[in-house]
Amino acid sequence: MKTRFTLLLILLFTIHAFTQEKTIGGTVISSEDNMPIPGASVIVKGTIRGVSTDFDGRYSIEVNQGETLEFSSLGFKTTSILIQNQTQVNVTLESDIATLEEVVVIGYGTQKKADLTGAITTIKSEDITRTPAGAAMQSLQGKVAGLQVVSRGAPGTSPTVRVRGLGSYTGNGASNPLYVVDGAFFDDIDFLNNEDIKTISVLKDASASAIYGVRAANGVILIETHSGKANQKPQITYNGYQGVQIAHNIVKLSNSEQFSTLARESGSVAEAQFIENAMQRYGRSRINPNVPDVNTDWYDLILRQALIQNHSLGVTGGTEGINYSVGLSQFEQEGILRMKNDYERFNIRTKLSADISDRLKVGVSALLSNATRYRPEEGAFALAYFAVPTMPVLDPSKTDAFPKPYANAQDLGYRGTQNPFPLMENTENRNKIRNTLMTFDLQYEVIPDKLNFKTAYYHNFETLETREVRLPFFFGNGNAFRENAELIKRNETFSEQTWDNTLTYNNDFGKHNLTVLAGTSFRDRSFEQLEAKGLNFPNGPGIGDESYFLDLSKTIDIDGVGDNGVRQYFFSYFGRVAYNYDNKYLLYGTFRADGTSKYQEKWGYFPTVGAGWVISEESFMKDNGIFDFLKLRASWGELGNANVNSSSGGITSEETDVAFGDVRFPGLVTSSDFEALKWEVTEETNFGITARLFDNQLSIESDYYSRETKDAIIPVSRLLVPGETRQNIGRIKNSGFELVLNWTKRVSDDFSYTIGGNFSTLKNEILDLAGQENLTTGGDVAQRSVVGGSIDAFFGLEVAGVYQTEEEILADPAAVAARGNGLTVEPGDFRFVDHNGDSEIDAQDRVDLGSYLPSYSFGFNFGFNYKAWDFSLNVIGQGGNVIANIKRFQIRQTPDPNIDRDFAINRWHGPGTSNTYPSARGIRNPWSNQFLNSFFVEDGDFIRLQNVTLGYTLPKLKGKFNPDIRFYVTAERPLSLFDYNGFNPEVANGRDQQTYPIPGVYTLGVNIKL
Repeated sequence: MKTRFTLLLILLFTIHAFTQEKTIGGTVISSEDNMPIPGASVIVKGTIRGVSTDFDGRYSIEVNQGETLEFSSLGFKTTSILIQNQTQVNVTLESDIATLEEVVVIGYGTQKKADLTGAITTIKSEDITRTPAGAAMQSLQGKVAGLQVVSRGAPGTSPTVRVRGLGSYTGNGASNPLYVVDGAFFDDIDFLNNEDIKTISVLKDASASAIYGVRAANGVILIETHSGKANQKPQITYNGYQGVQIAHNIVKLSNSEQFSTLARESGSVAEAQFIENAMQRYGRSRINPNVPDVNTDWYDLILRQALIQNHSLGVTGGTEGINYSVGLSQFEQEGILRMKNDYERFNIRTKLSADISDRLKVGVSALLSNATRYRPEEGAFALAYFAVPTMPVLDPSKTDAFPKPYANAQDLGYRGTQNPFPLMENTENRNKIRNTLMTFDLQYEVIPDKLNFKTAYYHNFETLETREVRLPFFFGNGNAFRENAELIKRNETFSEQTWDNTLTYNNDFGKHNLTVLAGTSFRDRSFEQLEAKGLNFPNGPGIGDESYFLDLSKTIDIDGVGDNGVRQYFFSYFGRVAYNYDNKYLLYGTFRADGTSKYQEKWGYFPTVGAGWVISEESFMKDNGIFDFLKLRASWGELGNANVNSSSGGITSEETDVAFGDVRFPGLVTSSDFEALKWEVTEETNFGITARLFDNQLSIESDYYSRETKDAIIPVSRLLVPGETRQNIGRIKNSGFELVLNWTKRVSDDFSYTIGGNFSTLKNEILDLAGQENLTTGGDVAQRSVVGGSIDAFFGLEVAGVYQTEEEILADPAAVAARGNGLTVEPGDFRFVDHNGDSEIDAQDRVDLGSYLPSYSFGFNFGFNYKAWDFSLNVIGQGGNVIANIKRFQIRQTPDPNIDRDFAINRWHGPGTSNTYPSARGIRNPWSNQFLNSFFVEDGDFIRLQNVTLGYTLPKLKGKFNPDIRFYVTAERPLSLFDYNGFNPEVANGRDQQTYPIPGVYTLGVNIKL
């Protein structure tokens, strides 16, 4: 009996040991921003025991081993953790799209994402900061369907951005989107640091953009900077990276041996003699005595590896009535061109909002940006392409040259100097750019939670100080010297003041939700410029930029003095109504009346309407097992385009005499080139689907759009009087399809992954030119706009092959006719398609050779998180566009140049050697290059590994000081695949003459949060 009692005590003690309560503590944070979640529920599953997290997201609870803790909060997915031997459990809750009423920024307010009827895509900060670049828009490349971002390689330059195609013919920024930063309007956001941005939203269709009126015809890019949060302790963040930029896909130029072969095959006695001159001046190669002992790779010499770095420090927080955010950042980027072409920018950003009372709230913010950019010598890459490899950079025998003995191709007999270094090393172009954005807003709840009044004042002030220094040099006569030291100073100031007033009414009654907004907007834009040019300021050895001042110049060039400016006013009335019935049926409408001093038509009126049907809320879709959310969207609207230049021209009269019979009568001839312009009006229709499937793991966004620009401003030839004027008589259409798919899966507490992609198409089409046959620009590299074609499509002859033998030439009537007209046609020359069948090759045989606008583009992303590791990968691409290789085409008119190695290797040099590339003689033959042809217009298709990032978050430190520390490595543009014979296939206007290479960027960085 005693033994049994002892065994029973042991058993009870053992059971108690396995079921005894223990204290578990930890922190609950959000996966969205890693911020604490106060008020989250922590409950022992199957019991009523539970606690809530405190202000810092911390909790402490008594729990038995073997029990399960459930963590939940409104808008987040519930997470369960089995308690074993843990003493601390930190939990990250993921957003639950099905219950989270996610709010997105729209014009003059916000709206639940589920209630949107327009096409809006939002990119969050974690995807923006992943791209190491000075321009924030670069981070959106390949991530937004329907958005084309064309990179530029020079430091401090912004990419070309197009939303759903090109809707204006006039160029000069007429098709650029509007940028709105915290409510203020901008033409560009190159002054922003990526780390300052919370979200970037792209408003693509008319319904989403129309509230911004005449600045929104080409789409709107909304930028929201970081703000503090109420009842949040100060959070300090540091983000920094440093890396190197490396030029990839460098075009290989012909080496000395290949160039010498081309020169001898060209049939030019002079070019063959130039090779002999080079051997006499620089000696013969020991490997091949028929080649000069010089083999200069000019691209290799003008390019370098360059550093890039960014450092950002931010503090955010808030109390019961005050929110604040402060940020500092320093960005520096060297250029890969081996001269002074760097960029650095220092930013200070502050944002403060305060609750003065229960109804009154005020906010102020300031953003100061101070940048310095040294612009590259624009002609360096073209000069390097054409420079002969049989000449060195420096020629010691040139004892009369200064400041260095630069080699000169003219000394070998060539007509050009062909050396980029004199210009690169004796030119300095500096821009000092200062941006100041000041905002103030006041909000008053006229009726609490129902009627809100807001007044906001924004002032964007920008100054640009340009200093262009051109130092003298001499390395030969002709065009091989710069006689005078030249100094150009240019000061520009730009100011834009905006005053917005809005009244917003929001009310829920039964199943109805109604939001009504009415407002006014006043804008004042002004620009001033002052420029002067001085000659012969002090310069030479030991003298630096302390002499770069106009008052030290011996001469002020009167022709180089200019002073001009412009001022424009805008005033607008606008309104919006958003109606939601039972979260099923959505209506959305806006109307805006815009007035301006810019055009003769002072006022424009622009309405839009949108509708949505949330099918998943219908009773017949409940518990369908597939769709968690399904919405059909449709919208229509009209927008005006105020980006087109103002009207210009005038009316002139001239006295003249006219004879009738034998009598002379005095008269007056009046002519007018005055442009009476009105708004370009864009009309757009959009149909879309938004869906979430399979427990919200799969999301789908799909849109079809048709955007037509009516009253497009195009140049028109004047009757009887030479010249052109612009008139509102054209029509341009852009249409396409967009699809976005994303799959998110949380496999376990330690592992989750995402995979997604987007695909979009674009058809750009001219619908009407008011009876004109075509609009042609571009000179020798002709671009033509015709009804049924795209804007500025390349226009030239179609190459059918290369003549291999004399018999092929004699069998072609067009070639025989050309010989009869005095042209030389030989084997190795192009064979062209005679499109009009008249047995002649002339201007009438030119055809559309393609558009520089891609007909499709795509992006792909993949990422995963495994314990402390995170990985992401992005791939982008495009196709259906072409690029005019102007460098190659200019071989025909550039004096005795080099050419790329691809041509040298693949050229025709005998029957059967090539049916694509002409001979060294043929590429310069007037028959082969009388017009632009399809050989010089190449495919612009490409696919690129855009970004690869691998990160590791250090384990939390014990104790009060426990910062989040994450290290990461990033490769930006490490691999690109394309066939185009250039540095890269990203050419904004399709004309590649001297495009600055876009480098790959490799960085190491750290994120720290305290």
